[in-house]
Amino acid sequence: MYGLNLEDVSFLVVEDNSFMRSLIKTILKALRTGPVKDASDGAEALQILDAGFSPDIILLDRDMPVLDGVEFVKLLRKSNEEAGRFAPVIMISAHADISKVFEARDAGVNEYLVKPLSPESLYRRIFEVVTHPRTFVKAPHYAGPCRRRKPLESLPFADRREDAAYA
Repeated sequence: MYGLNLEDVSFLVVEDNSFMRSLIKTILKALRTGPVKDASDGAEALQILDAGFSPDIILLDRDMPVLDGVEFVKLLRKSNEEAGRFAPVIMISAHADISKVFEARDAGVNEYLVKPLSPESLYRRIFEVVTHPRTFVKAPHYAGPCRRRKPLESLPFADRREDAAYA
C-alpha cells in the first residue's frame, strides 16, 4: 500500500495540540520521510519558514490560537518569499462541513483531511499531492493550487483561454 519513496520529502507539521502533533510526526517517521519540523501555531510556522526551512509538504491544523490554518495559508500563498509558498498544503481538521472545506480550498489548500486521521488516510493525501501536483495559480483575488482536479486541457472550455497556464 505504501509505495512512495518519501525519504527526500520534507514536512512542516503545524498543530496546536501536542498529542496530535506527536502522532502526525510518528506517522511520518513510519512512512520514512525526510526532515520534519513542527510548530504549535501558524505564527511559529511562519517564523520557521522565515528562518529558511522550505518544506516540500505542509500539514496544517485548521483551528489554532494566534494564527489559524486558513489565515496562515492565505499569508503563505500571497507571500513574496519562496520558502513554502508553492508547497502543497494538507489541512487537517475536525470540521467536516462543506463550507469549511470550501473556505480552506479558497484559501489555497491542496487537500483536506478530517480527524480522526489514520496512517492510511494521511498517506492517501500525501500520495495525491505528490503524484498529482496542481498548477499554481496567481490571480488578483487568489493564489494557490488550481482548484480544478481535472487537467485544464480536458475541460470543454479549455480553448477559450488565451493563456492556458494562466499562472
